[in-house]
Amino acid sequence: MNYFRYKQFNKDVITVAVGYYLRYALSYRDISEILRKRGVKVHHSTVYRWVQEYAPILYQIWKK
Repeated sequence: MNYFRYKQFNKDVITVAVGYYLRYALSYRDISEILRKRGVKVHHSTVYRWVQEYAPILYQIWKK
């Protein structure tokens, strides 16, 4: 399935942001700052929504 269809940002940006949250003890603001330094301007509330939507999916994929 294509979970990232019709999203404004590339799926790589979303998976990196959610991966940072799941793997390291970073806040949403820290993740948005890291992405901003890499040239991707993302608000911390957007990172929050991504984590809420994609964390269970990525966890199941990584669990396999």
